[in-house]
Amino acid sequence: MKKTLLALAVLTAAGSANAGINLYDANGVKVDLSGAVEVQLYDNFEKHGDSTIRLDDGDLALNATVAVSENLNVVSGTAFKYESRELQNYELWAGFSGDFGTLTFGRQLLITDDSGIGKDYELGAGQIDWSQTEGDRVAKYVYDNGTFYTGVSHEMDNNNSTTITDGRVGFRTGGLDIRAYGYDGKRIGLKGLVENGQDANGQPIIIPGKAGEDIRGYNLEAQYAMGAINLAASFGQIEYKAADTKVTEKKIDLYEINGSYTIDKTTMALGYVRGEDKIAHGNVINNVYANVTQQLHSNVRAYVEVGYADDKKDSLEDFGYVAGLEVKF
Repeated sequence: MKKTLLALAVLTAAGSANAGINLYDANGVKVDLSGAVEVQLYDNFEKHGDSTIRLDDGDLALNATVAVSENLNVVSGTAFKYESRELQNYELWAGFSGDFGTLTFGRQLLITDDSGIGKDYELGAGQIDWSQTEGDRVAKYVYDNGTFYTGVSHEMDNNNSTTITDGRVGFRTGGLDIRAYGYDGKRIGLKGLVENGQDANGQPIIIPGKAGEDIRGYNLEAQYAMGAINLAASFGQIEYKAADTKVTEKKIDLYEINGSYTIDKTTMALGYVRGEDKIAHGNVINNVYANVTQQLHSNVRAYVEVGYADDKKDSLEDFGYVAGLEVKF
């Protein structure tokens, strides 16, 4: 679930819903079902835009773990999303897990899908836009011993198609969590050969499609939790080049700092984001957001959020708001 703010493309990513219901657990086989539904009253930063009801999240996931031995499990997962009326399978993978970590293959989210420190729901400028953080031919390895964690994933080539390699390394101690993400993508958004109308005989005209973009970047993140207070900061840089001409189209620096305070079941958050395109005459965006979240149940939360953004390139300044209800199981 990605979003773009004005002229700077930035994203907030959402993965599979957290496992919530155990369907089967016997004979070394465990099967879990999870899902999420999120509906919002939404008014973004577009001037003169109208409020609307927005279906922000609809997920259903099924995960299985089969114990092969004391030190080795076979794992698999499949997940569907349906914010639109179309049902889309965006995870279908299998692999192995154990003390060595987890190694999976198939249609799945990339490591960088987990990146970002944002505490916003919709009205933060977002995080670094990796453009594509999932694939059909992904090999992914993740390791986490509680203190040190790392991971790498690779979207494999298929006849000179899109390829992506990304990774993460992190360290936790006490309430401090620091990590770094890296991303290197080739031919992102490649269209290959596409149909462009018909000739005089009614036959399709085939022309070269979009060559795509080469995208490379990193994001540095730090979070610190101290009782009810949580503070976070990040800095990232990403460069977009045309895959055919190698001309740099955008080179964006993105800064964010935010904090939250929790009282019982109520959490208040405040954040500031600044995005700068370093290319000549590039855009600059400043963004502030604030929200309040009420945890109605361990599986249910309601929230309201307001945000303000100014876009130097288009001389735009505007406010937005969102109110939402999220249910997970």
